[in-house]
Amino acid sequence: MRDPYTDLDINCRSQLSILEACRKQNPEIKIVFASTRQIYGVPDYLPVDERHLLHPTDVNGINKMAGEWYHIVYNNVYGIRASAVRLTNTYGPRMRVRDARQTFLGWWLRQIIEGHELMVYGDGRQVRDFNYVDDAVDACLRVAASDDANGQVFNLGGDEPISLRDLAELLIDINGSGNYRIVPFHPSARVLTSAIIMVTIGASSVS
Repeated sequence: MRDPYTDLDINCRSQLSILEACRKQNPEIKIVFASTRQIYGVPDYLPVDERHLLHPTDVNGINKMAGEWYHIVYNNVYGIRASAVRLTNTYGPRMRVRDARQTFLGWWLRQIIEGHELMVYGDGRQVRDFNYVDDAVDACLRVAASDDANGQVFNLGGDEPISLRDLAELLIDINGSGNYRIVPFHPSARVLTSAIIMVTIGASSVS
């Protein structure tokens, strides 16, 4: 939201550049676009399936949605074999822990290891699901290997959603120490932030 034009260049213009290069130079390629559950916004029903309406709540979600559909359009119009996977909270080795820019889980892990208090915003009942990175990679490879997946989008969701409060308690229990605090949303951020973190995605299988 602080740099919308850069986000537009990365998630829209760059995708068009890739697709145009493939169309002209390598039309036999198979592309799996890494999209995001963020494009759903606040869910109308749970679990969210691929037929759920898309109503993103920020610039990144809008641009990701456009980037995703560029790939689907090039599949349908030019025959560039493309699919999209909507990722949700991928975690695993070498995940970012320096800050919370890419994942709050990595930041929470660092905070609890360093003895800091976890900040749980809202009421803590917001539900998240998680994908281990190896499972996400396996799903992407399955999509890449299947021509039945061409032109399709798939939600990559976890089977065991958990509330933020329960997750904080689980991490503290595993660590053997620590604490967390429920922090109300700042009024200016409440609408946007709650819309983003309340999304949970139902799992989809690709055979």
